[in-house]
Amino acid sequence: MTVIVETLEKLERKITLNLPVALVQSEVSARLRKMARTVKMDGFRPGKVPMNVVTQRYGYSVHYEVMNDKVSEAFAAAVNEAKLRVAGQPRISEAEGGSEGTMAFDAIFEVFPQVIVGDLSSEEVETVTSDVTESAIDKTIDVLRKQRRTFSQRPHDAAAQDTDRVTVDFEGKIDGESFEGGRAEDFQFILGDAQMLKEFEAATLGMKHGESKTFPLAFPVEYHGKDVAGKTADFMVTLKKVEAAHLPEVNDALAVSLGILEGTVDGLRADIRKNLVREVKSRLLARNKQVVMDALVAKSELDLPKSSVQSEAERLVEGARADLKQRGVKDADKAPIPAELFTAQAERRVRLGLVVAELVRAQQLHATPEQIRAHVEELASSYEKPAEVVRWYYGDNRRMAEVESVVIENNVTAYVLSQLKVSEKAIAFDELMGQN
Repeated sequence: MTVIVETLEKLERKITLNLPVALVQSEVSARLRKMARTVKMDGFRPGKVPMNVVTQRYGYSVHYEVMNDKVSEAFAAAVNEAKLRVAGQPRISEAEGGSEGTMAFDAIFEVFPQVIVGDLSSEEVETVTSDVTESAIDKTIDVLRKQRRTFSQRPHDAAAQDTDRVTVDFEGKIDGESFEGGRAEDFQFILGDAQMLKEFEAATLGMKHGESKTFPLAFPVEYHGKDVAGKTADFMVTLKKVEAAHLPEVNDALAVSLGILEGTVDGLRADIRKNLVREVKSRLLARNKQVVMDALVAKSELDLPKSSVQSEAERLVEGARADLKQRGVKDADKAPIPAELFTAQAERRVRLGLVVAELVRAQQLHATPEQIRAHVEELASSYEKPAEVVRWYYGDNRRMAEVESVVIENNVTAYVLSQLKVSEKAIAFDELMGQN
């Protein structure tokens, strides 16, 4: 058949579909006859309902179903004949001027754009590198020791100091009035662990058993408690107990308690190094991938399908509602979140997705089974029973699709990096991990 495609604007196209009336009527009749063999109605035995009664009851709905099916089939055949890649769903409406014995429908839709990836060799980017140092291993061991620390009560005349665990009663007031969450009894926290605002910790440092103190505390503007954010409260705190912290020694016993098979400090350090190397690799890849994708988008030209952007914005809205629901917000699934808030983010995602897809196609950067297997095994290697984790991944198509997507992104990142002008910058381990 000859398909005439009309260009309306940029990516928008229109096709007129002609549907033979006789084809529709024939299909409607066939479906009603099939239905009559099993349909049940009061006053009739199953399969004995007269056709005129079946037609009267179900004719409209069956005709509607057939029309939808036949128009969809005609549209699919037309775009296939015209070799068009359709983005989103078409808008189909009845058209004027159908010939005798046919019904005409206009299908307006968008097609995926032509993606032009420019000369990447002219683009300069800076990637980062980082190493796992002995200091980083020492800090990790300190964290593990803190997680296993014990406490013993200090003498009553001992002043509270950094790393001590203190038990206090406190009450805060704003303009002489108590407020929600501003009062507690037998409340414990560890000095120096940033569990409390710094003014609260500073006031508690140096206090002794039974001592009380009054002090002002200014809540930050961005404080999570909206009723007190940006306000200053007067607190009275009474110290009821001071306990000194005791960290376990770094010895073979600590290694054993942490499940190190070798049961030695050297084995502990080796295990920590292995895990940190894996984490550093992951963070470097994520950070450098962002730089690469920014450069790729900057060197690419394409028009964006509006339907794809709208669909992506709607997905982001649903994601925002799901996040609110997880935070315990009432009726989060009905929250009035305008899709326009996510337009820019949706445009970037759609643009990047189309550019990456084009590069994968043009450069054959698809994920191979070997790459997918290697990535799954790497993910599983940090678990106690890697083989079970591998089976868990391979047992679910959705999980495997996510793995494949990550591998493809890694392939694209590696390819683009090979084309760009790249300079490397070494950064400290703490900076990479977001530590102070």
